[in-house]
Amino acid sequence: MALKATVFKAELNVSDMDRGYYQSHALTLARHPSETDERMMIRLLAFALNADEQLHFTKGLSSDDEPDLWRKNLQGEIELWIEVGLPDERRIRKACNRAEQVIVYAYGARNAPIWWQNIQGDLRRFDNLRVIYLSPEDTAGLAAMTQRTMSLQATIQDNSAWFGDEITTLSISPENWYH
Repeated sequence: MALKATVFKAELNVSDMDRGYYQSHALTLARHPSETDERMMIRLLAFALNADEQLHFTKGLSSDDEPDLWRKNLQGEIELWIEVGLPDERRIRKACNRAEQVIVYAYGARNAPIWWQNIQGDLRRFDNLRVIYLSPEDTAGLAAMTQRTMSLQATIQDNSAWFGDEITTLSISPENWYH
């Protein structure tokens, strides 16, 4: 018998001063049985950092043809493709060829630097790719906030984010590895 996804609800208030975007989002996240709290919360952070009315969570780990999040225009063309983790080079190439912009949120103190060192040379030709690294301290702090029902605030300014709930506020400084 297959394990089912666990459903999480999040009320996310985003104040993005860099983009002038201020909105509240009622989100439902399905956490795949093989997904950790850390990874799910990074998906939520990625949503906050790129918040838009047209940005949606996808089937994620359940599908090879979809990213973790994407934004499509009214014609169904992919404007933004967001991956969380350490996708292989082939998947990133495919994303860069299908979407106007691709963002990879990499994490993992040991594996992420090695992953990037091994594939960065092959990906330098893509002008529509951004690779952002999240520190282990930041991702552990995000994971600690996990609850089945969450009320979260994200304030973004000068490429940093304050992400928090009623109890905890994290100062997150994503490291831009590429573009």
